[in-house]
Amino acid sequence: MGNTIKALVAFIPGDRCQNYVVGDLQEMPLDKMVDLSGSQLRRFPVHVCSFTDLVKLYLSDNHLNSLPPELEQLQNLQILALDFNNFKALPQVVCTLKQLCILYLGNNKLCNLPNELRLLQNLRTLWIEANCLTQLPDVVCELSLLKTLHAGSNALRLLPGQLQRLSELRTIWLSGNLLTEFPAVLLQMPLLEIIDVDRNSIRYFPSLAHLSGLKLVIYDHNPCRNAPKVGKGVRRVGRWAEETPEPDPRKARRYALAKEESQEPLAPALCPSLSPNS
Repeated sequence: MGNTIKALVAFIPGDRCQNYVVGDLQEMPLDKMVDLSGSQLRRFPVHVCSFTDLVKLYLSDNHLNSLPPELEQLQNLQILALDFNNFKALPQVVCTLKQLCILYLGNNKLCNLPNELRLLQNLRTLWIEANCLTQLPDVVCELSLLKTLHAGSNALRLLPGQLQRLSELRTIWLSGNLLTEFPAVLLQMPLLEIIDVDRNSIRYFPSLAHLSGLKLVIYDHNPCRNAPKVGKGVRRVGRWAEETPEPDPRKARRYALAKEESQEPLAPALCPSLSPNS
């Protein structure tokens, strides 16, 4: 849907708007994707749940605060985007979608995540940035295949030691939290490739030189007295870095996002290859 149409839809009353947006969506799309992002939705169109072969469902930038139990019918769903909505709690039905590989929950009003999230054992990427989290929910540490965790712009002051269980984790984004110390648990995760602690309150950085998998560390906008020591070839973005600083750390985040949907190595039996045009 083009920007012009979206602008017009914004002026249509709620129910009429909903009917206008989803009225033509009566058959299963050939690409197995439904994108209703930015459609002014206040309730999810239940008839979409009849598309049982659906693989990708984008509901970003709406006014949703609940989902119908019928969503459980979408057992082939691999990507679900619920970011930029009004969820105060994650609907339990999401935890029944056991083929999910990528889940976007950013920019909502979540204060916690349900224990049932542990059922999503195929989850590789989890976005929970810009919510109301004061601590990282323990259940995140039970997602054994998690590879990328976006938890920036919350109110996190520390990370749980159980995070070390996530042996597949390669990328962690923690920008814009309330960290006053570099999370000790990350020092025990040598396979991490990207660590972002930009815009926190960290005053001292321990050496990261022993993290053999590290490729990029973003530590800018901290009141630190030193730059973290890193191994050869590792890029640093922040004060006193020898390399030319990345002008905008968000560029690195956008690059990572693009790779997550196009190059994520999904388990062939459970998560068939996704289109590079996600």
